[in-house]
Amino acid sequence: MMKILSVVGARPNFMKIAPFVRAIKAHNRNSRLAIDHLLLHTGQHYDDKMSRSFFQALGIPEADINLGIGSGTHAEQVGQTMIAFEKVVRDRKPDWIVVVGDVNATCACSITAKKENVRLAHIEAGLRSGDMTMPEEVNRLVTDRLSDLLLTPDRLSSENLRCEGVPEEKIRFVGNIMIDTLEANLEKAAALEIRGIIHGNHFGPPPQIQTMDGLDDGFAVLTLHRPSNVDEKGILGPIVEFLVHEVTAEMPLLWTVHPRTANRLKEFDLLEKAVKCRNLVLLRPLGYHQMLRLNLEARMMLTDSGGLQEECCVLGTPCLTMRWNTERPITLKENGGASVLVGNEINRLRDVFRDTLRESRQPVRPELWDGKSAPRIVKAIVEAA
Repeated sequence: MMKILSVVGARPNFMKIAPFVRAIKAHNRNSRLAIDHLLLHTGQHYDDKMSRSFFQALGIPEADINLGIGSGTHAEQVGQTMIAFEKVVRDRKPDWIVVVGDVNATCACSITAKKENVRLAHIEAGLRSGDMTMPEEVNRLVTDRLSDLLLTPDRLSSENLRCEGVPEEKIRFVGNIMIDTLEANLEKAAALEIRGIIHGNHFGPPPQIQTMDGLDDGFAVLTLHRPSNVDEKGILGPIVEFLVHEVTAEMPLLWTVHPRTANRLKEFDLLEKAVKCRNLVLLRPLGYHQMLRLNLEARMMLTDSGGLQEECCVLGTPCLTMRWNTERPITLKENGGASVLVGNEINRLRDVFRDTLRESRQPVRPELWDGKSAPRIVKAIVEAA
């Protein structure tokens, strides 16, 4: 029997681990080599209730181990996770440790795995933005350097690893496990009522989107959480002005407001301006199915989220990525995707927004983004044993 200890630490990880858990169960039903799987949650996410809701919504079993690390600086999270995780590794003695994505838990548990001489597999390996000011880029580089098995979502990521000198035998191109989750949840998401999502999650006055009739002609969706976009009034202020005066003049805008962004809107005296805008509705952070439902219907997505770039690519939603770089270039228009990098400079944002108004949905599926990545991942780990 092979023992695998997989790690989740923050909200993006949950959507990626769900298909992996299902694939292990399917493997155990059909193979003589059974896998004893343990799921560990570091508790890095800022909202444990939200974490629990994601586990439930995506059908992920309760974590076998919860480290309860909580929030803190990057160093605090990494250090505390390493201390707690080391004890688990020594006690449970796994054959493989599987980490996902690029959060602090990913980096911390990767370092601990190698210190304890346990084989390490990285789901979503090889992604690179080239921006070393992003903590996630540091986490990606450290994790990939230490991993024994690098499971890549696209061929661009595989090539990144080769250019860094990673031996070919360590690289396995398996496709994007996020799309496994999307495929498994499309039907459930499509059954949700958009008006119900809005009424159940808006904050401030009742929604004023022209008595909600304007939704039928299409709407835009916005998510914004990165410090580069929200932590300076000189950047966030002009963005809010653009949203209130230009985006909402063309169509209703649904803004799912991250807690960090909500705090900055209040701090910079921008919240009232957003709340008073007739065609703008502020929503609390949504569950996975609710957000997917909005993406299925949206005329346009404005976001600084990497995961939404991927979803927009497959769903065909025109996507304005409010960043100057991306670790997911496969989603960009020049590589056949649906996303355009617009940063946070208003003239650039305005020009691309105007161009995008004329576009329609064009779904694109990069190679192996077929909803079957998780079985390939399990197979790769078993073959590497």
